[in-house]
Amino acid sequence: MTFLLVTAGLLVLAVVVFALRYRAPDMSRFDTPRAPLMVQEHEIDSGHDIVVGRLKEYLSKADPKAGVAVDRANMEEFLGREVPAEITPVDVDGIASEWVIAEGADPDRRLLYLHGGAFRVGSPKSHRHITNELSKRAGAAVLAIDYRMQPEHKVIACHEDARVAYRWILQNGPAGPSEPNQVYVAGDSAGGNMTLALIAWARDAGLRAADAAVAFAPLTDFTMSSPSWQTNLETDPFLGPGLGRLANVPRWVVALSMRASAGMPPNHPELSPLFGDLSNLPPTLIQVSSAEMLYDDAQRYVNKARHEGSPAELQVWPKLVHVFQGFPEVPEGEVALQLAADFMTGNTSR
Repeated sequence: MTFLLVTAGLLVLAVVVFALRYRAPDMSRFDTPRAPLMVQEHEIDSGHDIVVGRLKEYLSKADPKAGVAVDRANMEEFLGREVPAEITPVDVDGIASEWVIAEGADPDRRLLYLHGGAFRVGSPKSHRHITNELSKRAGAAVLAIDYRMQPEHKVIACHEDARVAYRWILQNGPAGPSEPNQVYVAGDSAGGNMTLALIAWARDAGLRAADAAVAFAPLTDFTMSSPSWQTNLETDPFLGPGLGRLANVPRWVVALSMRASAGMPPNHPELSPLFGDLSNLPPTLIQVSSAEMLYDDAQRYVNKARHEGSPAELQVWPKLVHVFQGFPEVPEGEVALQLAADFMTGNTSR
């Protein structure tokens, strides 16, 4: 009986802790207005169906017992592409990284790219299609970093490495120490989360602001409380199969688990940039599919940033898979990458 009472007491305490410390603030007022679709669903190219088929095959190989090293190798095999850009390894204050430089790119126009992968998988190699395309289309030297990830490190370590890399790129280019003429930050999914957290951190740290930031389907609310986490569960073939199992888990259980793996409460602005101060930020573009679980994360962030006076734009496509920009088989991804490059080069302070 005593054991049962203690257990019940601990459960009540956990719920109270969640209610007081870990719950998300109400962001529903930023659900509208909705950004218009870039195209209609019937206009989506059939190449998307090929990607969905490859994605299902990739996910069918997932083995929870295989370990994170296997998962990372599988991600690189699935997403990795050979690219014509010059790839140069570089040490960024202890972080293994690479410069991706397309022909004709300006070494003084620099882009820090933060790859996605749920803070657990992904690498500069797996995301070379995106980094090569952005280098080519924006005429920029792209720095892609192999930041620390889970489970070896907590999520906050990913953010710490992004900050180190941002300070570094402000002082170093492909040819050595020098200041950039233009500097941009971009990332996808978890890397998009890091991108949006980074530009707020740079503002607060008094560092030179990025000329522009781009986030592809970013996680902006680490508490996973935006509506599309539920409503788009069945329409997101990338995130749905893996994250769907969390849909029926009590929110306080998820919050406490994420607190342990992240290194700080999931509602902290360093992890959930949506909940922070979004004023005085650089021009920011977010691209997302309306079918993704992260759709409302994107819409809420842009609406809140605009409300607080920062220039932010949201571009939405229907139907497409999570981070469709990473798949050359999807023509809409190529269009999106060009729009992202145009956004960056159209916002320069020097």
